[in-house]
Formats: sequence, structure tokens, C-alpha cells
Amino acid sequence: MMLKGKTAIVTGGGRDIGRACAVELARLGANVIINYFSSAASAHDTIGEVAKFGGQAIAVQADLNTQEGVDKVVNLAVKEFGSIDVLVNNTGGLVARQKITEMSLEHWNTVMDLNLTSMFLMTRACLSHMKTGTIVNIASQAGRDGGGPGAVPYATSKGAVMAMTRGLAKELGPEIRVNGICPGMIDTDFHNVHTKDEVRRNVEAATPLKRQGVPQDIANLVAFLATDQSGFMTGTNIDINGGTLFS
Repeated sequence: MMLKGKTAIVTGGGRDIGRACAVELARLGANVIINYFSSAASAHDTIGEVAKFGGQAIAVQADLNTQEGVDKVVNLAVKEFGSIDVLVNNTGGLVARQKITEMSLEHWNTVMDLNLTSMFLMTRACLSHMKTGTIVNIASQAGRDGGGPGAVPYATSKGAVMAMTRGLAKELGPEIRVNGICPGMIDTDFHNVHTKDEVRRNVEAATPLKRQGVPQDIANLVAFLATDQSGFMTGTNIDINGGTLFS
């Protein structure tokens, strides 16, 4: 159990990729704080999954676009488990597909706050309690290729997540390693809501591995980056897309 005695925070941990990450980190021995915004039932189901193999997890509702929400999550982690060793910045979303010519400043700011500002606030707050450890940021293939139709703010924010990952790696090393992940099309509610089924089938057909990813694919990579198995890696943004895009 490579993370035994360690404490991990997974933001957006109530469902899909975040949920899979929380369970996988707990399986490796970590105590896990699962942050969620609206996925209460799923977040508490995740606690049940963790309990099956004797792990400890706590779910906490909080809006990470606010300092109050961030402090709520971080303070709970320190109070219950004494430290923070792993931070998985997974909170994010597209919100809606809109062309730039039809987009309001409010929409732009909402997407930027959801994907980037929340990451800044959580990282800054956690660093006060991290002498050593790892940070894993969930970026996106959209940060490399600009995303699909109506996704300019999302792609822009995820590109910034990748750049912030590199900058943090330089600033925080050698004590803290920082890496990013750039998922392609993963079978989650994100695409259930925002991507037409025919588009998903076309992407599958054009992908060398002939399938969409699943949340566990991402969780396995997060777990690798969170442990000493990736001890000589920092500042990387790793593609995980079945071969849809090579960078």
C-alpha cells in the first residue's frame, strides 16, 4: 500500500473521474477527502466503495470558486488526518458550448473560474500544509488541440492548467512534484451532456484503440503520479487518449 498513512484531497470527487481517483488512492492506502459540489449521493456512495477494503474517506460539499469553500475542504483534511500529501485538482467543466461571437463575459469568467481559479485557490491553500508530496492536475486534450465546437473558454482554461503545472513544478521542487494529465474522450457525464452520440462513435472509430476511455484509465495514471513510482517526473502533461492525438 504505497500511500499508507498519506492524506489525499480529490476535488470534484463525487462522480466519474474524480470518484475513480478517490477509490484508487484509497485502495493504495491513502486517507481521502472527497470534495463535491452537487453530487452528494454519488460522493457518499464512494465512501462505501472505499470502506469495502478498509479505507477511510470523508465527503465534503464545497464551492471551490470561493475561499470559504476551499478553506472548508483543506481545514477538514488537516483536522481529521493531520496533513495533506496528495492533491488531485479535478474540478472543472465545459458548462455549455457557445461560439465566441455569442458568448457573454459572464460565461467566459464562469468557465475560467471553474477550471482555473479553483485550482489556484486549492493549490495555494494546500501548500501551507504540504512539506512534501504530489499534485496532479486534470487538464484535457482540449488544452492541446483547442477542443470541439463551442469550447474555446474550456480549451483555453485547460491550456492554462498545463502551463500552471509546469510553473508550479519549477517553483515547488524538489519537495513537491507537480504533473498534469490530458484526457481525451472519456465515457463520463461530461460527454453525456455536451457531446452527441454520433460524434462519440466517430471518435471511437478514428482512435487506434477503438474505444473511449473510462474513468479507471485516468485513475490508474493519477495513482502512478501520486506515488514514488513516478519519482523522477515533474512538470509533465501526459496524454491519455487511446492514440487520438500524439504530442
